[in-house]
Amino acid sequence: MIHNQQMLKHDFVESLLKKQHDAELVNFISSQSSAEIGNYLDALSLDDAIKLWEKVPKERENDILWELSDERRDELVGDRQPDFSESKINVFELSEGRLRNIAITGRKDLEGAKPVWVDLINSTKSERLFIGSHFGLELPDPIEATELEVSARFQVEENDVIHLHSNFLLDREGNSKSAPVSFILHGGILFSLRQEDLPVFKLQRQRALTQPGYITDSVDLLLDLYGADVEVSADSLENIYAKLGIVGRHVLSEAITDQEAAGILADIAEEEDQNGRIRSNILDTQRALSFLMRGRLLTSDQISDSKQILRNIDSLNSHTAFLFDKINFLMDATIGFININQNKRVNQLTVFSVVFMPINILAGIGGMSEFSMMTADVPWPAAYGGFIVGSAFIGILTYLLLKHFERQRLKK
Repeated sequence: MIHNQQMLKHDFVESLLKKQHDAELVNFISSQSSAEIGNYLDALSLDDAIKLWEKVPKERENDILWELSDERRDELVGDRQPDFSESKINVFELSEGRLRNIAITGRKDLEGAKPVWVDLINSTKSERLFIGSHFGLELPDPIEATELEVSARFQVEENDVIHLHSNFLLDREGNSKSAPVSFILHGGILFSLRQEDLPVFKLQRQRALTQPGYITDSVDLLLDLYGADVEVSADSLENIYAKLGIVGRHVLSEAITDQEAAGILADIAEEEDQNGRIRSNILDTQRALSFLMRGRLLTSDQISDSKQILRNIDSLNSHTAFLFDKINFLMDATIGFININQNKRVNQLTVFSVVFMPINILAGIGGMSEFSMMTADVPWPAAYGGFIVGSAFIGILTYLLLKHFERQRLKK
């Protein structure tokens, strides 16, 4: 409309209006998700799609490229393919009894791959959709999946896709937490989705890459991951034993101050939280293995391996129960020392109150007018000086009597 009107400074007005439209378009793009912008680019004509693509920020281009159809992506960016920029996609094939890692940097790297394990770390929704569509299944968000009810975490779908959602222990530099992991067994491939780089997975990759015949299929791989998680939990329990041993020697020393007791209680609470987290994780592993055994999804050798892992879990359960008892004992002992320190302070206050009780009575008498009348013929410095000396003598005598009675009570 501006272009067809006759006005002064026509070019200036048209340029100003174009800048306003560009600014509104940029704000609109920032408010839309990558999937929505991808739909717009697919639906627009090529010329309009090019104009819209030019306004997309560089840091969002990769996410939006995942949402585009192959035809529109070729028209906009040519041979450029979306890459796994922030995530880690590890694909492993089984070669001569060992795992072989396939480097995955883009979409074309998956073509022709026949993996036994696909491990996704910190993947986006678009990346999960692409990987899932490539292998013919839907990959969930691991955090949302492990927030399901326990009964819904382990299931077999109609197309024989097996879903398992478990928590694995992550103990890094004293910062311990449970990391959710989703497992999917489909077409002889194990898919694992997680947000954290877990030591259990590093241990498993190292074993399978270096030891021939360590695994034979995806189910073996899954069982070994659960078994490695139990091993990591056992190592963490040993660390709790060591830390509680240090705390125990401190608690059972002759005396501890309130500040030391506060630090001890904090250490005990931290180890109790860690012990509870380990117990929860191994129970979760126990439920997953029981589900696989009940569903008759394992071979006889795999059932034997699962039973061995379950026996290890039973032994760890007894250890966690013992640690809970030890933690409760140390907690009660520490609180007992705090109560002893408080009783000592109360006893000191009681002694002071008894010592100063007769002095307070004398002080009340000394403040009466009768005392002034009785000492009328005595100079006041001598009268009140003698009164102070007498009060101090009575206080010292009371304190000595209390100490004598205390020693007599302790001898009995």
